[in-house]
Amino acid sequence: MSIKTYPIFSPEYYMNEALKEAQKAYDRDEVPVGAVVVCNRTIIARAHNLTETLNDATAHAEMQAFTAAAGYLGGKYLDECTLFVTLEPCVMCAGAAFWTQLGGIIYGTSDEKRGYLLAGYPLLHPKTQVASGVLAEECSLLLKNFFKNKRS
Repeated sequence: MSIKTYPIFSPEYYMNEALKEAQKAYDRDEVPVGAVVVCNRTIIARAHNLTETLNDATAHAEMQAFTAAAGYLGGKYLDECTLFVTLEPCVMCAGAAFWTQLGGIIYGTSDEKRGYLLAGYPLLHPKTQVASGVLAEECSLLLKNFFKNKRS
């Protein structure tokens, strides 16, 4: 009898997948933020910013990913899931993560202007675990290049 084994991917693997989504946003002239939702080591949702495409200020990568993940799972709670996102979530996305009871957030680079940590008080569900800095340079560089091109 053979035993089926499942690969264990690193946080860098999943962040690279989020970076692929961010590149899609970049290519669409959207702020290049990408996200994936992982449940049981499987990517169940992929998303990137669509605020310009949809003319919707709430169409952030995280919001799109939460909607797709909830649809995949058939329920609104994502307590067994981890969000990998290239940029620290904003207050709106952190609030949405709270309501989904998201199990974890791993983000690449900090958002020193609009990140949820600037609020100064807890915005995430108490059980949500957070880590940052995964592929931070790559995530930051994509954003810097995008805004540098916008200014020139």
